[in-house]
Amino acid sequence: MAFTNSDVVSNDTEEFSGVPDELRQASPHEIRRMIREERFTGNTSGFSLGFLQGNLAILPAEYAMDFQRYCQRNPKPCPLVGISDTGEPTLPTLGFDIDIRTDIPSYNIYRGGELTDQATNIKDLWQDDFVTFVIGCSYTFENALMAEGVSLRHIDENKTVSMYNTNIQTTPAGPFSGGTVVSMRPLSVEKAIRAIEITSRFPQAHGTPVHFGDPEDIGIADISKPDWGDPTEIRDGEVPVFWACGVTPQAAVRNAKPSLCITHSPGSMLITDIPGMDAGRGPLRV
Repeated sequence: MAFTNSDVVSNDTEEFSGVPDELRQASPHEIRRMIREERFTGNTSGFSLGFLQGNLAILPAEYAMDFQRYCQRNPKPCPLVGISDTGEPTLPTLGFDIDIRTDIPSYNIYRGGELTDQATNIKDLWQDDFVTFVIGCSYTFENALMAEGVSLRHIDENKTVSMYNTNIQTTPAGPFSGGTVVSMRPLSVEKAIRAIEITSRFPQAHGTPVHFGDPEDIGIADISKPDWGDPTEIRDGEVPVFWACGVTPQAAVRNAKPSLCITHSPGSMLITDIPGMDAGRGPLRV
């Protein structure tokens, strides 16, 4: 059966019903196979709950050392969870039979720092000098939030989480620099405090929020117009809570202008075989 985002509909009689149970409970390998066969090309939030999801950046080897330094200097938005060998499309430390050329639902292709195309596989673009970086994703801690009663509207409504450019600057490395991108989830003050406690256990998935409250304090002029993802309603009694986001390297790529860089399309992640709670036990082996 093929799924698209429009096929995943909400049902108010089920908790977190925006994503069908068969996808929430499917193994990462099953989801990757579905993605590889192009039976799903959308947002992976709420899929394979309990497993670490990752953002993607693929660069020619000449940029790899500077990009690794960039991630190491900015662990909040860019927590490294996996690095491939040069020219190798597999990532055995992150999962069985991962092929990074096919196992992301949608890829963004940048040339000279400009987004030029999207694709559902990158076999034809693969180069022998490519190095793959996988960066922890906040989707990883969403299961823990929901399990402890912190509901997430973008999952309930089957939307891609709202993401914004900010004025929070990262520490440069070589040609890579720029502002931090954040993801936003609206919560009551009580739930926001609980979410801070829960996400502190997930340093490899961005950890605690970088800000909550007035979005203008971090350079967001209009909260109703995210730079990526879908708008999310903020209801009475709620505050916007902002976590550092693994889309941050895409902003850095625009500044670095590498000849070619391939990333995930925002919301379309690599689902690994790593249990999500392992993201709270210190750095993973890369």
